[in-house]
Amino acid sequence: MNVEVNYKSISRTSSHIPFLKTRLQVGMATKESDLSGSGGLSRQNSGVAGPWESDLTAVQHSLKFVKKLEEHYVCPTCKGVVLNPHQTGCGHIFCYRCIQGLLENSPATTPACPLDRGLIKSDEVFQDNCCKREISNLDVYCTNSPNCSHRMTLCRLQEHLQTCQFESLQCSNAGCSEIMQRKDLQEHLRISCSYRMEPCHYCKHPYTCCQLEDHERHSCPEVEIKCPNKCSQMIKRCMLEDHANQCPEVQTDCVFKKYGCFVRERRAQVQVHEETALNDHILLVLGSNTKLETQMAILQQEVLLRHKELQERSRQVSGLEKEVRPLAQQVSRCDNTLSAVQRSLEEQRDHISSVQLQLVELSSVFGPGVAREELGQIRASLDALRQQVSVTEGLKDHLGELKETYMRHSRLLSIHTAQLECNEKHFRELESTSYDGKLIWKLRDYRKRKEAGSQGQGPCLSSAPFHTGRSGYKMAARAYLNGDGAGRDTHLSLYVVLMRGDFDPLLPWPFRQPVSLSVLDQSGTNNHLTMSFKPDPENTSFHRPGSAAATSNAPTNVASGFQCFASHAQLETPKNAIYVRDDTLFVKVKVDTSGLEDL
Repeated sequence: MNVEVNYKSISRTSSHIPFLKTRLQVGMATKESDLSGSGGLSRQNSGVAGPWESDLTAVQHSLKFVKKLEEHYVCPTCKGVVLNPHQTGCGHIFCYRCIQGLLENSPATTPACPLDRGLIKSDEVFQDNCCKREISNLDVYCTNSPNCSHRMTLCRLQEHLQTCQFESLQCSNAGCSEIMQRKDLQEHLRISCSYRMEPCHYCKHPYTCCQLEDHERHSCPEVEIKCPNKCSQMIKRCMLEDHANQCPEVQTDCVFKKYGCFVRERRAQVQVHEETALNDHILLVLGSNTKLETQMAILQQEVLLRHKELQERSRQVSGLEKEVRPLAQQVSRCDNTLSAVQRSLEEQRDHISSVQLQLVELSSVFGPGVAREELGQIRASLDALRQQVSVTEGLKDHLGELKETYMRHSRLLSIHTAQLECNEKHFRELESTSYDGKLIWKLRDYRKRKEAGSQGQGPCLSSAPFHTGRSGYKMAARAYLNGDGAGRDTHLSLYVVLMRGDFDPLLPWPFRQPVSLSVLDQSGTNNHLTMSFKPDPENTSFHRPGSAAATSNAPTNVASGFQCFASHAQLETPKNAIYVRDDTLFVKVKVDTSGLEDL
């Protein structure tokens, strides 16, 4: 409601004079002599607005009163109904926010009342609770009129707006910005809001309505779609991978591909081919076996040559040791001789000093003739000493040459020893390496090694390397008999690790062949413990060793496998099998080589 009041031309009616006087008297009675002079209201003269007054600040100028608003209820500053009324020394009523603004905006000077230009002093301003009660009991119409016909006192307006059916509200669903009346909100939330949650018709998971259609069309795992391989079946999206392993329209290779049969057709046709071309496949297998036998013969010849070379190197090392041994003895003797000569030289020097003293004494006693005879003897003795010193220096030079010869032979011996150890290691690898993707690993001293692992003494055991083919991947197995990680002290942990091989640049990466790990039953009932895994292409453990993708230049990748392969109780006290016999455990690793081509 807009209220226009000419404050200069209007004076209060006689009915309002007692009311004004009463409030002036109350204000004067509440003055304090020690009020702050900061320009704001003191604690004693200011009042906190009630909750209904704070909520009405936004609609202060749009309120519609049932009866015309009396002039003294209108704030002279904001021209709206007075909220949290405060009275000045001149008797005029202001909103608390308005009178506080007047005082704070004029910190250096005393502000003037906009009605009578009287000075407004902060210590004369007080909260007018009498006026506040009168204003709070004024009747007003609902701010949503004319839609809402309710009327109530001003202090009850906010309470009514909390339930008014015509109050404008925003949708409470996240993402929805629509605004509607309270009476329409429930229908909007239940029926028309695009951001309401609805369950998927297929997987029953809740989604917003605007996302539901896209979910069902592209990502719902329970929706049936046509087979991408164009077979006649409808398959749930979550079953596509399993269906692909059985779909008759999928292109597959013949199982004899590794033997030289490169037929690739639909699965059904490949099955027919495998049945009808059995004789050809047997011939391919026989040819492959013949090739393997030839390769094994070549390998055996290579092993024999390496063995002979190893024996020859051993003989060379033995010969060098025999040659070095007398040299070392000769050097030791020369050291002893040199030490003796040095001692003798020191003794001779002391003797010369003594003779010189005696010569001086003789010269003073017997005269120059006798001294000359003694001097001749001393010179002869000195000549003999010089000869001995010359011989000693010659021996010292010879000793230096012998030391150099000894060091040269020692370096040669170290080189041959290192080469011998390398040949022995390579020879052991050649003897134990397999080239068919399979490894049988015999672990002796099971209990001793398991106990060492529990004490933290070298818990990791590594097998000899094996290959998936003559030019295939190089791998090895690793075992923690006392467990690793989550399986420590309770389980056997088995892993497989990719190693850097000679043919890595020619092989497809990352490694994708399924791997199975087994602990073999030694009772003959074949109750082997087996676990398998399919490599994750994103895991750097299956990238090429030493490549940038493997994040390391190490010769091996991080091992992958099972921390809890089998419990110790299952290994040591099984019911229908024997896994540890004679303190020995057998581990088998098998790599599925189907799909790998021989280079």
